[in-house]
Amino acid sequence: MKPTTCFAPAHILLPSEQVPLEQWGCIACDQFTSDRSYWQRAEETAAGAPSTLNLILPEVYLEDGDADARVEKIHATMQDYAKNVLTRAVDGFIYVERTEQSGRVRQGLVGRVDLEAYSYRRGEKCTVRPSECTVESRIPPRMKVRTGAALETPHIMMLADDPDCTLIEPIAAHKDSLPKVYEGELMLGGGHVAGWAVEDPALIAQIENALTVLGSQEEFDKKYPDATRRDPLTLAVGDGNHSLATAKACYEEQKKGKTPEEYLALPARYALVEVVNNHDDALQFEPIHRVLFGVDHEKFMEEFKKFYPNTHEGKGEGHTIEVCWAGHDEFITVPDPKVQLAVGTLQAFIDEYLKKFGGEVDYIHGDEVTRELGGKPGNMGFLLPAMGKEQLFKTVMADGVLPRKTFSMGHAHDKRFYIECRKIL
Repeated sequence: MKPTTCFAPAHILLPSEQVPLEQWGCIACDQFTSDRSYWQRAEETAAGAPSTLNLILPEVYLEDGDADARVEKIHATMQDYAKNVLTRAVDGFIYVERTEQSGRVRQGLVGRVDLEAYSYRRGEKCTVRPSECTVESRIPPRMKVRTGAALETPHIMMLADDPDCTLIEPIAAHKDSLPKVYEGELMLGGGHVAGWAVEDPALIAQIENALTVLGSQEEFDKKYPDATRRDPLTLAVGDGNHSLATAKACYEEQKKGKTPEEYLALPARYALVEVVNNHDDALQFEPIHRVLFGVDHEKFMEEFKKFYPNTHEGKGEGHTIEVCWAGHDEFITVPDPKVQLAVGTLQAFIDEYLKKFGGEVDYIHGDEVTRELGGKPGNMGFLLPAMGKEQLFKTVMADGVLPRKTFSMGHAHDKRFYIECRKIL
């Protein structure tokens, strides 16, 4: 399958039909990073059956002393699953319907994105770009998992700005004629998921034609007449920004010393992802909150008001942020902000404060979890307003990438679950 666009058909591997989906599927590794109990319950749920949980390193364990041993075990498990568990394959795309806890049904297409068409570095011309800032220091620890891995399984979700619904929705209209390759409940309240094989050459050509139009200069000029960058954008990274950046970094390592003919044929040239239409009614953007650990709230607020001298307590015009710490919950407002989003205002100060005074930050999904963690001694929680998804592409076109962890595509439980696999060696 020679790719003709930045998002192409793939040889997608699936487990035997005898493997229970509720045990096989596991939520994205970058969720519940301050909640080890979730991952302990996931281990209990998956016990005794093959599971993608055994193919990933949850980021809650990334800094643990046994991370290297975990990676070694992951790589061995990949070899085993490639031989004995992943006995089915789809040559094409997989059309996915994910029923979330809310009852909304989100549609997507799983295929491979061409890393030659992608860069996480600002200003580079590419048709696949991040929507949020990439922190390059976060890439090397994640490279340890992917380097030497026989398989990949995706939690990366890409966004297409497709208001006319030309890419995914026409495939959904044909789903009754497609082979269903999996369906079932997801572990720990993750909802329901079903997938259909898209192998018909006519449907694949339809997908590729839609992508060609979406990535054309004509379409770009029509949608974004005021964009500061004039090079077309076909797909933006919605979730899994650092995972895709890690795949790119690993591919760049493998390219060294090889001719273009050799490295363009590498399996590592691609990464398996799911593409979702940004205009899908079921797709909801949720804010990603912040929790600081090991900080003095009085010192923090004193420095915050020095950084933003016009800050006042309570709600008002400008950027309003809810702040909570032990026994307290209040709103603060920064009038006349210099950036478009409240997350940009807050993150700029957090980065400066931690650099100067120390402490740690985590990025949290969910209001109650943020209040619970922020209310513990030595912690502070910051609840941010949601960004409207209609702002995403326009803001990226106007201002470049957003601050890291600006938004989440749904609640934590609604994140993509690992199901499909692909060989990368």
